[in-house]
Amino acid sequence: MRELSLHILDVLQNSLEAGASKVTLTIEEDLMADRLTITVTDNGRGMDADTVTKVLDPFFTTRTTRHVGLGLPLFAAAARRCNGDLVVESELGKGTTVRATFQHSHIDRAPLGDIRNTILSFLLAARPVDLHYVHRVNDRQFEFDTADIRAELGNVPLSHPAVRDWLSEFIAEGEQGIK
Repeated sequence: MRELSLHILDVLQNSLEAGASKVTLTIEEDLMADRLTITVTDNGRGMDADTVTKVLDPFFTTRTTRHVGLGLPLFAAAARRCNGDLVVESELGKGTTVRATFQHSHIDRAPLGDIRNTILSFLLAARPVDLHYVHRVNDRQFEFDTADIRAELGNVPLSHPAVRDWLSEFIAEGEQGIK
């Protein structure tokens, strides 16, 4: 994939399919250490130890609609190509964490990409899910939690056009503020 945000969207979609109601996405750019770390943690149904050992195999999937699962293997390959790695930790009934690390300055590292639209695509999915988002660049940080936003909105959904537009601007400004 040409952008890391597409890998992130794939992992976020996996969280939805696992029945998660709460997902945390953390992006940490430590320029001094030359590291980029992307972590997605969810409270979905999780996986047993046997399944965790197979998720990076491109010919393994739990989906019945196809016979391959390329999302995590491609994400892992992208990380390893850039002196990093991808680790999956999961506990049945408790959730899953996917953590990818990259050498930030590596010439083969794809750009982070369109994080704003990745987050909006996830949040505006048919099934509501809360997202705690944290993006750190050295000592600067942008963070929000949709649980807090939903509490303020009451019965107004995130998909309401005015809320959707506000979210888009809010995320764009927050991302710009940490660069």
